[in-house]
Amino acid sequence: MAQRQARQGIPVELSEVQFNEFVLTHLPRGRRGPLPRLPLYRIFNYILKALYLGCQWHMLPIDRNQQGRREIHPTSIYRIFRRWQASGCFDAIFLASVRRLQQDQLLDLSIIHGDGTTTAAKKGGDNLGFSGHKRLKGCKIVAFCDRRCNVIAPFVVAPANHNESPMLREALPTLMKTAREAGLTLHGTIVSLDGAYDCRVNRRAIFNRGMVPNINPNPRGRKSAQTRPQGAVRAGHF
Repeated sequence: MAQRQARQGIPVELSEVQFNEFVLTHLPRGRRGPLPRLPLYRIFNYILKALYLGCQWHMLPIDRNQQGRREIHPTSIYRIFRRWQASGCFDAIFLASVRRLQQDQLLDLSIIHGDGTTTAAKKGGDNLGFSGHKRLKGCKIVAFCDRRCNVIAPFVVAPANHNESPMLREALPTLMKTAREAGLTLHGTIVSLDGAYDCRVNRRAIFNRGMVPNINPNPRGRKSAQTRPQGAVRAGHF
């Protein structure tokens, strides 16, 4: 029996070597003022932990120094996070990671999958709305990934009460932009989606970009039943 491949977890901590190789080159360098007392890779790990836990910044678990005090204040971490976000550092880090996966031939782009998920945000935040289906207040995220579950396009975020179908038209230009900048070839790639995205406009938008739509028909959005001949999906039927 073949040995099962180990599951890949969400990275919430980088070593200093990994940080210097993949992250440091995309961060802005300060022109004046004192250097941070804490190494940048440790600050970046605190940001990853806050994003992973989804906790408030003042509830972030921070290590203590020799004097028994927190080695950095949560406000300082948040200030650095906002500065890196405004300068586009995280977008550059993401694009570099996709380009690195392509160079190492670790992407399988024969089929890409797109789907949305609702993230709860009960304490407030940006792009909030109440989802009657999930019965929670939060935001909705749509992303694309390859067959090996590598995310290849940035998230498109909207309130949780928004329909996912129009969000696909916003995510497709972002997908194509990332493909151009990372050197990905998506011509002839099958785009697999569930029935929530079933409409003629979405199929046309995918087909016009040289890809093949594979969307599960949704009978609730149709006046009459659709007859799809065998092999119509791979032929680009819409």
